[in-house]
Amino acid sequence: MGFTAKKAYLVLYNAGSAVAWLTVLGRVVATLAYKKDAFFVPLVVDNFARTTQTVAVMEILHALTGVVPAPVFTTLMQVASRLFLMWAITFPFPHLNSSAWYSSMLCAWATTEVIRYSYFVFKQLGSVPSALHWLRYSAFLVLYPIGISSEVAMTLKALFGPARSEGFAFSTWYPYALVAVLLSYIPGSVVLYGHMLKQRRKYLGGGAGGVEKPKVKKRQ
Repeated sequence: MGFTAKKAYLVLYNAGSAVAWLTVLGRVVATLAYKKDAFFVPLVVDNFARTTQTVAVMEILHALTGVVPAPVFTTLMQVASRLFLMWAITFPFPHLNSSAWYSSMLCAWATTEVIRYSYFVFKQLGSVPSALHWLRYSAFLVLYPIGISSEVAMTLKALFGPARSEGFAFSTWYPYALVAVLLSYIPGSVVLYGHMLKQRRKYLGGGAGGVEKPKVKKRQ
């Protein structure tokens, strides 16, 4: 098959997303390195990260329409949980940006996405570097627990802090919504992590070294 319009779109979309998340990662790391408030993520970085993550709604549309062969349910869960953090936690409570959990969350997300989108770019072009292939199906072993733990910690900070404040307009019901979201992490994280473990076994094999399964030629 040639370089179709669909393939061109996916290359541009994934490349743009990889660059955007690399920008998020670079800006967070630069902030941690040079700011006096060690873990404070400036609003300009927060807003850029929020915009970048919101664009990921396209991932759901891609899965629903069959543009990419991605499972709709797991895609929806991951995108929805991140949108929740960006719009229901950090947007109404921007002072939580000073938490180390927010920095670790963004770093985990950004690193994951730079790897993932870069992988998809090379996949569309027909050749994925072996190191990137390994990272795609191995980095999540560390990055997912960091990201999920950070998301839960941020939600807890909101729940036991500003969400209960009398000055917050939705304080009568917001804490209950946050509790419901926290409870959803119990099955949700298991499903997402389990999905990636299955993908890892499929593409790298079950060994600890992550060696790709050898392809066995079928007898004619």
